[in-house]
Amino acid sequence: MSVVTYIESHSISSLRVLRNMGGKWSSMDPSQIEVPEIKTLLDRDPYLKPYETDIRRRYALFKDYTEKIEAGDTDLKQFTMAYKNFGIHILDDNSIIAQEWAPAAQEVFLTGDFNNWNRTSTPYKKLEYGKWELRLPPNADGSCPIKHLSEVKIIIKDYNNELLERLSPWATYVIQPADKSEGTTYKQRIWHPSPEKVYKFKHPKPKRPDGLRIYECHVGIATQELRVGTYLEFAKDIIPRIVKQGYNAIQLMAIMEHAYYASFGYQVTSFYAASSRYGTPEELKELVDVAHQHGLYVLLDVVHSHASKNTLDGLNMFDGTDACFFHSGSRGDHPLWDSRLFNYGEYEVLRFLLSNLRWYIEEYGFDGFRFDGVTSMLYHSRGFGQGFSGHYDEYYGLNVDMEGVVYLMIANQMLHDIYPEMITIAEDVSGMPGVCRPVAEGGMGFDYRLAMAIPDKWIKLLKEVKDEDWEIGDICWTLSNRRWMEKAVAYSESHDQALVGDKTIAFWLMDKEMYTHMSVVTSRSDVISRGIALHNLITLITHALGGEAYLNFMGNEFGHPEWLDFPRIGNGNSYHYARRQWNLVDDELLKYRYMNNWDRAVNTLEEKYGWLHANPGYVSWKHEDDKVIVFDRADLVFVFNFHPNKSFADYPVGIKNPGSYKIVLCSDDEQFGGENRVDANVRHFTQPESFSAYPHKTMVYIPCRTAIVYAQADS
Repeated sequence: MSVVTYIESHSISSLRVLRNMGGKWSSMDPSQIEVPEIKTLLDRDPYLKPYETDIRRRYALFKDYTEKIEAGDTDLKQFTMAYKNFGIHILDDNSIIAQEWAPAAQEVFLTGDFNNWNRTSTPYKKLEYGKWELRLPPNADGSCPIKHLSEVKIIIKDYNNELLERLSPWATYVIQPADKSEGTTYKQRIWHPSPEKVYKFKHPKPKRPDGLRIYECHVGIATQELRVGTYLEFAKDIIPRIVKQGYNAIQLMAIMEHAYYASFGYQVTSFYAASSRYGTPEELKELVDVAHQHGLYVLLDVVHSHASKNTLDGLNMFDGTDACFFHSGSRGDHPLWDSRLFNYGEYEVLRFLLSNLRWYIEEYGFDGFRFDGVTSMLYHSRGFGQGFSGHYDEYYGLNVDMEGVVYLMIANQMLHDIYPEMITIAEDVSGMPGVCRPVAEGGMGFDYRLAMAIPDKWIKLLKEVKDEDWEIGDICWTLSNRRWMEKAVAYSESHDQALVGDKTIAFWLMDKEMYTHMSVVTSRSDVISRGIALHNLITLITHALGGEAYLNFMGNEFGHPEWLDFPRIGNGNSYHYARRQWNLVDDELLKYRYMNNWDRAVNTLEEKYGWLHANPGYVSWKHEDDKVIVFDRADLVFVFNFHPNKSFADYPVGIKNPGSYKIVLCSDDEQFGGENRVDANVRHFTQPESFSAYPHKTMVYIPCRTAIVYAQADS
């Protein structure tokens, strides 16, 4: 049953929306569709006015979807808790109830060790709309017919009368066989531990941070040893590190089960199963609870943009057809990711995906989501082969996948209505307007989008341009170019830049001598000194100017050497690059600690002054020849000198508020790998002379490749 309620034509501007008016479908002029707060959106960005009809049409489709859901399932809150009914459940009386959606199946059976793997002895009953239900009473002695950790499979009899082995799409625990002679295909096991072994959350959820400082992390590679790390090791060993560094949120990657470890979690096979390679569901709950104990807000990297093509242990061809959860034919295949694309216009797919979000909140205690691959969801082109110029026609043409847009609107509206402290982040490179504005305005409802142009700019500069030739104006433009009142997560590099085939910023800067000159007892190295200095400057200017939140990938805070590469055939299944070498930053004789100290100091300063939740920084001075940038934010004055060899004494800096200023952070300090050329005890007094659009100025000493932050002395 499709919830698509619109008709595509060759001219999207002539499209008329079908509205459910009093139970009757009728055509309505999109320009007449009411969007509660659209005036706010249009007043803030007048360039959207020519596209008002398109915005109203999107909102009308959103309303049609939600109205149909409410008509079929009472309300969105009930609709999004389908995991309580679908899948296999053991009830309090030890009976079993199971439900699946397999619209093309002729028959459905459950098999497993509970029935000696008889494939057809335990049939489901066919219900309406492609649903199937199974009920099993308790055993004669009152015990449950299917025990905790019992292995089960769904058997689908397809249209060719073949019996296909499948895992339930709602499976909550799947594992690979311990005996490799049994292959690598995941097996579904019933997760129903005894009450005393169910983890009980002990700590309240933290308050939603005003200034979000995110530590992006992967449990499996968080160990230093040549193996996969565990949930409990992460909780015990890594969370204290994150807290010490001054982060207030973690973003957990690769949690949703994925059969291929090297996919980094982006080829999901079982959407409701937390990856068993790191431990049990109860151990993931403990990790989240420990994070909450330390005041960390916990984000899940959620993959609803596509799914693995696996059939035996994935969603693909669950009912024997290439449709079911996905679009049939070429529209259902991702051209570059070799994966399947969801049919967001299908009622039961909406139920599955929206309930999936609720599942991770209700079952595991997650506080928010970073949505992967949003650009792919927004456009029929999936964003590939499309260079987004920023022209608004690109965001409102026939290339826009309206089903994907509306799904994200529903997801965000649902999450923020039910969970007011929720944070959602969009991974969107296209810059579509309104992605981070409320649905009531005609937006998509995200809180933040990733500022993906920033890491691209840094890597491009490091690869192609000598730092003496960096264009200061271009850097400032990249860091400040974002939609007004649409929050961005700034980052200089993430897991993408760490993957094999690329290099981290630290590696681009220092790989020539990273293995020989990172000891404090070796002779001075110009390569290492330059690298640490620029690494620190890039961290601070991205943090302070680039957005309303900041993200760092684990290990980058101390310039983790080398790339990230998961065990695979191509590298002999080695774990050498699938780990984090914490010993490097813990060793007082190595220079990695300088970058780590700087990262912690920057986060600590942000916590005190709160620039991430202040107005965007105002760049008052940028000088190409001097390579100097000056901006202020949250009543702090940031001064950067990117010049490789020119230091400036008595350099004029425009000041908004008169008074006495002190240095609160300086990258030239010895603890940050600097040369101690700046006396942090010297006070700077303003002069009543205008400079760079400000009524006052002060004179500062700013050495080459140095950043200094000033605050008023009484603050």
